Amino acid sequence: MNNPTILVAEDDPAVRQGVVDALSFSGYQVMAAQDGRQAMNYALSTQYNLLLLDLVMPHHSGFEVLEALKRNRPGQPVIILSARGEEADRVKGLKMGADDYIVKPFSVRELLARVDAVLRRTTERAPQVEEFDFGSGKASFSRREILYASDNTKEDLSDKETDLLHYLVSNSGRAIARDEILRQVWNLDPKGISTRTIDMHIAHLRSKLRDDNQSILQTVRGKGYMIAS
Repeated sequence: MNNPTILVAEDDPAVRQGVVDALSFSGYQVMAAQDGRQAMNYALSTQYNLLLLDLVMPHHSGFEVLEALKRNRPGQPVIILSARGEEADRVKGLKMGADDYIVKPFSVRELLARVDAVLRRTTERAPQVEEFDFGSGKASFSRREILYASDNTKEDLSDKETDLLHYLVSNSGRAIARDEILRQVWNLDPKGISTRTIDMHIAHLRSKLRDDNQSILQTVRGKGYMIAS
């Protein structure tokens, strides 16, 4: 992973600057939020690989940020940074989706080791899907094409159609919101964006999948799009 971006949410200026400096010196791209309101905004609207999250902050607690991430960006890697070392807080944070928990004070060496471990672990657990067999044909993501079983013909996929189908297939069985698609496939901040691009690409994919009754690529009302598992 080259130059991952890490979001640091910490209201103590000295701790925040120390973490930012350590991460920057180690080659990471770093963003910083100074309170819970800014942390909530950045956590839900910006692109980053890992969130380092303090639990006790003004306006929104770290637990509130975690809860929002669970709803809007499931699977987002998070390490909790907190002086609260009680077992109940650690268990609560991990149950809410955090990947690790570091109790203050901590050394730079420990911080960097934990960051590296979580980034490696979350990268390794990402689904590595090469093909998608949908019954009447098979999509190859490496060749960017669909091969139909009935007549042995092929249909090319555009780069963005391939990326979109791959993301949906990698998350099959889960409804993917339009905002998540814009962030993860188009690498755009969805805030304030009104576009029909996703709808157009979904329509093209359904046509190429010969999915006239939408049994493969489903629309989940009020939630987004989903590949049936």
